[in-house]
Amino acid sequence: MTKKKILVVEDEATLHRALLEFLTSEGFEVFSALDGEEGIEITKTKKPDLVLLDIILPKKDGYEVLDELKKNPETKSIPVILLTNLESAEDIQKAFEKGATTYLVKSSYKLEDVVKKIKETLKM
Repeated sequence: MTKKKILVVEDEATLHRALLEFLTSEGFEVFSALDGEEGIEITKTKKPDLVLLDIILPKKDGYEVLDELKKNPETKSIPVILLTNLESAEDIQKAFEKGATTYLVKSSYKLEDVVKKIKETLKM
């Protein structure tokens, strides 16, 4: 069975490293980006099975990344899980309107929970 490819777009170094290590240990092939522009480019070239996306990012924020991915015929079907500190109803609604698959607030989830959501989304 081929490994599922996950792109982590996260600029906070500690969480970024933790997500990469944990997802790799769970058997995923993991790519990473530290800003929104890089996230878009890697999604276009690597075609991950799922994108784990922060909202507050340098260069382009998560909403802009989500917009671009969902408007591009080559990337619009890739599920996007937002993993962010923003927890207002407006942020959550905006994310779903733009095409997010799932919305997770960082403070409410452990790494194990994030992986569980990824596996649910990918029907693993």
